Amino acid sequence: MADEEMKNGTPAEAPKAEAPKEEAPTAPSPRPAARRDRGPRSSSGPREGGRRFFRRKKVCKFCVEKIDAINYKDVRLLQQFVSERGKIVPRRITGVCTPHQRRLSLAIKQARNIALLPFASR
Repeated sequence: MADEEMKNGTPAEAPKAEAPKEEAPTAPSPRPAARRDRGPRSSSGPREGGRRFFRRKKVCKFCVEKIDAINYKDVRLLQQFVSERGKIVPRRITGVCTPHQRRLSLAIKQARNIALLPFASR
């Protein structure tokens, strides 16, 4: 009997796999399919993904040094807040607080109008 069922090491009649049943269409999930298949996110701690640097909280230079008036004639101070291309550097990069950033931008614009600072550079 065993010889009849086995031919060349394989069963004579292999059970046939049933065709998968078609499911009714479901509502699309809010997340894309690629994200669901990837699994949980891994936490990237300081040991896993290389060395992470410590980002210091930016503080307003004018508040720390207690500078109340930002003078448009103080070109050396204003140049620290103007990029090489002549653009005013944003708050999130310099760390200047909102009231001082407003006064700073006005002073830079005044200095540009009387040619103490360039509008743009090449």
